Amino acid sequence: MRHILLIEDNDEIRENTSEILELANYKVDTAANGKLGIEKALKNVPDLIICDIMMPVLDGHGVLHLVQKNETLKNIPFIFLTAKAERGDFRKGMEMGADDYITKPFTDIELLTAIEGRLKKKDFLQDKIETAATRQPDEVANLMALRKLAENSAVNFYKKKRLLYDEGNHPVKLFYIQKGKVKVFKTNEEGKELTVDLFGEGDYVGYTAILEGTVYKETAEVIDDATVAVINGEEFENLLKANKEVSRYFIHLLAQSVTNREEQLVGIAYNSLRKRVAEVLVMLQKKYARDTGDVFSIQISREDLAHIAGTATESIIRTLSDFKSEKLIEIKDGAIIIVDEKRLSVLLN
Repeated sequence: MRHILLIEDNDEIRENTSEILELANYKVDTAANGKLGIEKALKNVPDLIICDIMMPVLDGHGVLHLVQKNETLKNIPFIFLTAKAERGDFRKGMEMGADDYITKPFTDIELLTAIEGRLKKKDFLQDKIETAATRQPDEVANLMALRKLAENSAVNFYKKKRLLYDEGNHPVKLFYIQKGKVKVFKTNEEGKELTVDLFGEGDYVGYTAILEGTVYKETAEVIDDATVAVINGEEFENLLKANKEVSRYFIHLLAQSVTNREEQLVGIAYNSLRKRVAEVLVMLQKKYARDTGDVFSIQISREDLAHIAGTATESIIRTLSDFKSEKLIEIKDGAIIIVDEKRLSVLLN
């Protein structure tokens, strides 16, 4: 049974919320203020914390600060309860690292959906950690066979705007990016583009058509000068048949690609323009940022950004200008520099 800690100073809200959670088969601990909440969390570590913002003794921001400083508690999903009048406090909490927020008054479904979503994400991350920790040496060796295939293949240099492959062609090669950036896009009958995926150093491109045994259903274009290992398609297929770990790896990539594209289409259909542009910038940072601690910047055309976000180039330019005036980004010599990642990420929630 999952254990939830509820910290709320309003007796009625605390009791009603606790009852909802218990009916949903959660074990619930409650606390009437932040200080008691921290004490209970340390005594009996919960799977998730729900915390009000405005409370006596120790408010929600103070609770989150102490939770994140504690090695035992810092990875526990943290959801804020906030009134509509506390939007500024909510933003501060999200910038501090809260995972989600629920606005009062809330419905049973809103509460339970938020909790289930955060617990599923926690389980997914834990599974990834455990899988990495238990991976056998022979499995790692099998995956190295794929890397060796790439290392023994011809290496080509592609200038910006060059195509790796074109929609409708038959696949004969698998591409491994050693350096540079590549976009994959689809074009409709009117010539409008939608970028459906981005690739960078260490990525394989063009495997979907090979796995399906069909023609390319999209076009791959270099968006930053790239060094690419060109792997013979037949040799790649033979490796897939002989090596189950390599097959499993590409099945995982294929499934992840499907999920990403579904999320992209939902975002284009339902998200605001500001949210879509923020999502693209955060995605680019996650995809291409180096672990150097430096401020992230990327040189990318506004047209390419528009193709990723599914909007007009003029709309991208206007939204970037808004973000610049809000000091979320800077623009220097055409490059976009993310200066406030936390505030930009808040726009996604």
